[in-house]
Amino acid sequence: MSSVVLSLSPAKVNLALSVSPPTQAGMHEIASWMVTTAFADELEVKRLPADRPSRFSIDWHEDARRRTDIDWPIRKDLAVRAHALLEQKLGGALPIQLRLRKRIPVGGGLGGGSSNAAAMLRALDALFDLRLRAEYLEAISRELGSDVPFLVRGGSALVEGTGERLTRVAMPIVHLVLVFPSVACPTGPVYHAFDRLRPDARLDAPRVRGLVDAGDLGAFRADMPFNDLADAACEVAPALCELRARAERIAQSPVHVSGSGSTLFIVCDSPIHAEALAGAIEMQCGVPAIATVTAPTPLEEVDGEPRAIGAPATLSDDED
Repeated sequence: MSSVVLSLSPAKVNLALSVSPPTQAGMHEIASWMVTTAFADELEVKRLPADRPSRFSIDWHEDARRRTDIDWPIRKDLAVRAHALLEQKLGGALPIQLRLRKRIPVGGGLGGGSSNAAAMLRALDALFDLRLRAEYLEAISRELGSDVPFLVRGGSALVEGTGERLTRVAMPIVHLVLVFPSVACPTGPVYHAFDRLRPDARLDAPRVRGLVDAGDLGAFRADMPFNDLADAACEVAPALCELRARAERIAQSPVHVSGSGSTLFIVCDSPIHAEALAGAIEMQCGVPAIATVTAPTPLEEVDGEPRAIGAPATLSDDED
């Protein structure tokens, strides 16, 4: 078995997000076009001797642009919970040492915690040579959160239901600026605001699929992304609305909200355009902004060599 895995944990962006009214169970179904980006956290996972307890370290990467207190109990962290979940499913200990170095802002609508959980599952699969199918990891990861199944493989997908229905679609090359406000948009209050603001809301999956088709044809434009939660996020955090308006004046282009906020994003024509715009927004608005691009989830580095998930499963079908 391998001794160390480096697993990159990419941020996701919702290029389109349609949301249903709450169901009788109080859940909201979605139709969303999600893509992963080159902006990522880093997990270094080392295998420990079988008689050693696992240990975990979480801190900010030295180049992280928006830092907040890491003040949650370690056992509540999604990467740590993913480790515990796979131990439970396999019925045995997987002793590791984790060092998680975060770049993705906490609670920014970029799926940072969910991506950390997905990266942990991939890292454990590689580290212990489990040879689990990606489909199996996606299935069990539903217990960790609605974004985690998509982020197991990342890339580009139409995500429906409560995250359990994934349709892989072509990855468009989209240059982006991500803007990191200092305000928070807690998911629960944003959905409550959405219910008040949009009592007549309906799920518009055809509109989302239309954007996917436009991206596949190379006709994706800066004004095409949409997000049913954008107005609700601005109501929860009015400063977000003000920043969005300022950024639009600088960009001379629509500025969009990812997920339930608070990260804003702008579609750019080229990497040069994205770099210049990120610098202008940072200078004039006084908030961190970075240039990035849509990208597939990188391969794990296992003892310095790349390795993909998805090898033939060692579990029987009825264990899925």
